[in-house]
Amino acid sequence: MKYYLAPLEGITTYIYRRAYHQHFAPMDKYFTPFLVPHTKKGFSTKEKNDVMPEHSPGMNLVPQIMSNQAESFLHTVEKLKVYGYEEVNLNLGCPSKTVVSKGRGSGFLADPDGLDRFLDEIFKKCDVKISIKTRIGKDDPEEFARLHDIYNQYPVEELIIHPRVQKDFYKNQPNLGAFHDAVEESKIPLCYNGDIFTPESYEEMKREFPQVDTFMLGRGILMNPALLDLIRMREKTDVRKTTDIDVTEWKKEETSRKMQSADRYKKEIHAFLEQIKCDYLEVGMGEKNTLFKLKELWAYMGQNAPEAKKALKRIRKSQSMADYDSASREALEDFILF
Repeated sequence: MKYYLAPLEGITTYIYRRAYHQHFAPMDKYFTPFLVPHTKKGFSTKEKNDVMPEHSPGMNLVPQIMSNQAESFLHTVEKLKVYGYEEVNLNLGCPSKTVVSKGRGSGFLADPDGLDRFLDEIFKKCDVKISIKTRIGKDDPEEFARLHDIYNQYPVEELIIHPRVQKDFYKNQPNLGAFHDAVEESKIPLCYNGDIFTPESYEEMKREFPQVDTFMLGRGILMNPALLDLIRMREKTDVRKTTDIDVTEWKKEETSRKMQSADRYKKEIHAFLEQIKCDYLEVGMGEKNTLFKLKELWAYMGQNAPEAKKALKRIRKSQSMADYDSASREALEDFILF
């Protein structure tokens, strides 16, 4: 099985990815938040920091580009090749209204003819691998049949499908029927993305799509940075369960394992957050902006600490790093891993 970390704008920066990679089960691929082509000769300082290979040691990093203009896309690819990249990812999934209003991200899906012309040009002229991250349409799942036919015409390295339409944002249930159709008809290697928040929800997707061997994790990792560790741990214990161990004994062992693992992973999450904090401060982010970044992470992680209401409120209201540190440690005590 292969696992990817989804790009989330403003969150999964090189500082987040580096801290994650050092503290938890490594991903097979990491993706940068999207780069929007511009007329500057080089990248901005922020963009350069995110794509510099030395900022992502030991990681298989793929830059993501958001564009609906072939010339701009190709120009950005040339700038990335300077850093040694041999694969880029096209963002056709972002549901943000400001992005969609410009016909980018999932907004580009509303113009299949234009998308077809765009893909035709970039695949003719580009000499690096191109993967695509897509939703199944802008307004209606029925749009996906046409879109998938278009994708199938090109030598796409990989098609990462989030089976929602743009107007869903992250609401409603992923449209598994549309993904089933893709599995049956795709000429392209597929990756599933969407609503994998627990080892159990991952296992449901594996049962649903036994042919698929690649999964992208996004909000689930933000909610619980140890999610992939738990998925892999579950896979190992499930193998033991089906071999020579008594089921009753296995359950006792699993309970003990969970108790020991919970304490260990809470300590790892604390170290992970500390590294993010220190790294942002070290690059000159400043205490105020660093606090904002940490509060943004706890907006996700807090969903796994429903009993820590007072501590989470203190995190949201903290105005100093000392206040944040105290509240963060308290919230982690009630963090639910399993």
